[in-house]
Amino acid sequence: MKLNVKRLLAATAFGALATAAAAEYPERPINMVIPYGAGGATDISARTIAEPLGEAVGKPLVMVNVTGAGGATGSVNVQNATPDGYTMLFARVGSHSVNPAMKATLPYTLDDFRFVTVYEINPVACAVSPSSGIESMEDLIAKVNEGGVTYSSSGVGSLLHLAAVMVLKEYGVEDPLNQATHIPQKGGGAAATAVLNGTATFLCTNSSALANFVANNQLVPILVTTPDPVPGFDAPTAADEGKPALHQLVGWTGIAGPDDIPDDVAEKWGAWMATATQDQGFLEKMTTRGSVIELMDPAQANEFIETQYNTFRKLVDELGMRIEG
Repeated sequence: MKLNVKRLLAATAFGALATAAAAEYPERPINMVIPYGAGGATDISARTIAEPLGEAVGKPLVMVNVTGAGGATGSVNVQNATPDGYTMLFARVGSHSVNPAMKATLPYTLDDFRFVTVYEINPVACAVSPSSGIESMEDLIAKVNEGGVTYSSSGVGSLLHLAAVMVLKEYGVEDPLNQATHIPQKGGGAAATAVLNGTATFLCTNSSALANFVANNQLVPILVTTPDPVPGFDAPTAADEGKPALHQLVGWTGIAGPDDIPDDVAEKWGAWMATATQDQGFLEKMTTRGSVIELMDPAQANEFIETQYNTFRKLVDELGMRIEG
C-alpha cells in the first residue's frame, strides 16, 4: 500500500510538473523542419508564414531544411523527436498523402504524427502549350484516345505523376498508365518547361507552380481541381466538369509534431496559426502565388488528410502504381 501511495504521489507530482511545463511553453526557440529544398513550394510557404507566426509564438522559429527521399528524411527527423513541441514539421501533400499512398517501404505512417493544422491549399491545374491546339479537357482526352500524348511530372511517385493519372482516369481513360506516356523531370519547374518546349503534351501541377507561366500566356490552363474558380486561371473547375472526385486532388501545407505531443501544446499552435494566417502581408503573398489560405483545426486537418490518402491509395492499388523499392 505504501508503494502504491508513493506511486500515486509521484504520478500526481509529475502531472503537475507536466502541466506547468505546458503552460510555460514555449520557453526557447522552436525548430521548424522543412522536409524539402530551398525555393520549393513547401519552403516558400514556410518562410512566408515564418514572420507572422514567430510574432504570434513570441519565440524565434529556427527554419531548417532537412531534405531527402521525397520529404521522408525530414519527416522521420520530427517523428523521432522528443514530443515536447520544440521540433515541428511543415508537412506537405507529397510527404503525408502521396508518399504513404505510393511507397511500400516508407519509414513512417500518418499515425506517427499529430497535425495541429493544415493552413494552405494549392489547387491543382492541368495545362498545355498554346501551340498544342488543345483548348479543353475534351480535346485532351480525344488526343489521348488517338495515342501519342505525353505528360510531365516532377518524378516517379510525385503528386504530379499521380495527378495526371487520376485526372485521365476520372475522364474515362481506362488504362491511363499506358494510354499516355509519363515523362518524369527533375522538379516541378522542369516539368512545366517540358510542356512549354513541347517535350510533353500536358501536366497537372499546383496552381502556384503555373501562375507565372499562365500570367505570361506561356501555358494555357484547361482544368482546376477545386470546386471554386482559381483567381488568374480562366479554366473550368472540377465542379463545372462534373468531376467531384477531383476535389481531393490538391496540394497542401500543414504543421505536425510527433504523434504524442501534449494537448496543451497542440492548442497553442491552433491559436498561433489563427493569428498568423490573418496577417495581410502573408495573405497577399500567398494569394498572388495561387494558394488558398484555409485554416483547419486538428480534427479537420486529420480528416482531410486521411480522406485524401484513402483516395490516392485506392487509385494506386487499382492501377498497380505502388512503389515497392
